Amino acid sequence: MSVVTVQLGQCGNQVGQELFDVLCSDALAGQRKTYSTASCERFFHQTAKGDLEARAVLIDMEPKAINSSKSKALKGGRWRYGEASHFSQKQGSGNNWANGFCIHGPHHKDAVEELVRREVERCDRLAGLMTMMSVAGGTGSGVGTYITQCLRDIYPASFVLNHLTWPFGTGEVILQNYNSVLTLAHLYQLSDAIIVHENDTVQRICSQLLNIKPIAFTDINRVIAHQLGGVLQPALTPDSNGVYSLNPIGELVSALCCHPEYKLLSVSTIPQMPSSSVPYSSFSWTGLLKHLRQMLISNTKMEEGIDWHVRPPPASGRIRSAAGSSFNTSLANLLVLRGKDVYSAETGSFEETTIYTPWLSPSEAFSAWKSPIPFNKYEKSATLVSNSQALLGPLDDIVRKAWNMFASRAYIHQYDAFGISEESFLDSFTALEQVISSYRELQS
Repeated sequence: MSVVTVQLGQCGNQVGQELFDVLCSDALAGQRKTYSTASCERFFHQTAKGDLEARAVLIDMEPKAINSSKSKALKGGRWRYGEASHFSQKQGSGNNWANGFCIHGPHHKDAVEELVRREVERCDRLAGLMTMMSVAGGTGSGVGTYITQCLRDIYPASFVLNHLTWPFGTGEVILQNYNSVLTLAHLYQLSDAIIVHENDTVQRICSQLLNIKPIAFTDINRVIAHQLGGVLQPALTPDSNGVYSLNPIGELVSALCCHPEYKLLSVSTIPQMPSSSVPYSSFSWTGLLKHLRQMLISNTKMEEGIDWHVRPPPASGRIRSAAGSSFNTSLANLLVLRGKDVYSAETGSFEETTIYTPWLSPSEAFSAWKSPIPFNKYEKSATLVSNSQALLGPLDDIVRKAWNMFASRAYIHQYDAFGISEESFLDSFTALEQVISSYRELQS
């Protein structure tokens, strides 16, 4: 089954190009025909000349990012985007969600829907749709939200997965908190699951783990792409009977999003280190999973700086852990293991009752996918996709900053000019306050 990706805005197109590059490089590496075939069918289709074309549609209101993504793909020589799989204009959305959602989205709706329809019809079987966008700007967030709404209407029986890049906390654009609130509130009604990457976290990974200096957006996008690839590439599920899973998006959603109030997914990967260090490093599944589990329960986004003092609360009472640290309660976790001796990896530490909310048993809350094929230069690697309280702090922070601006009516007129009223803002704040409340209640 195949996934159609819709890349929206500058960020969505840049991250999408890096993702397809990672997927193709991994699929074509080494002699592993079954794995390669499964991956290529999932994300690419083959032209009459035998070239690999990404199952993707590229959307932006300015042509620069799309042209750059197409050019980089062609230069790599392994895959490319379709000649007619993109749509752009010559004027952006001015970093205004309302301009993208109320003006550009509806105006170009038919053209974008036609591009998506063509890609969907090229699939023998559609596994689902994945949109990639930033929440900070105008096109990715505003047009992206509108297009997601259209996709939900046209393909009501298909899974829709949104990948969102959250802006730096210090600020990329003055309106980013408004744009983020409006995007998240709307997508929560439309999407089956929302995978989030925070720019601040990924930048720390580049700096502290990968020793990249200076750090460019290309470096950040590649880290995001590798983490997503670790989730989306073929793997064996408990129910797949030795055959690579057919529907990655559907199986991801069913494993992690059992309740409509809980759709926010975070991703952690281990190990992550400079390529030059890999030949001198050795990994054991016991060590990798011990570190990844502690990253989960202490809500540490990378290996460096893990708080080893955090412990699960006693089974008899869900309370804050000692030393003043907050324990990260999970609704559901998906562990994806790839590499040598993968079937000997012991995952029991992720199945402890105390990790999860009391109203869901670990047998329902935890899933493990495995593949003996190494990924991203590592002999052994593990990726954890978590539906937990991990994103509660960042979400609360964005809502708080947006509310402080809204309380003084700052920049509201720029949204009102395109048809987004104060009532629309209030509805969005209410929706996200409910999401925040639901995630807080996981501990009770």
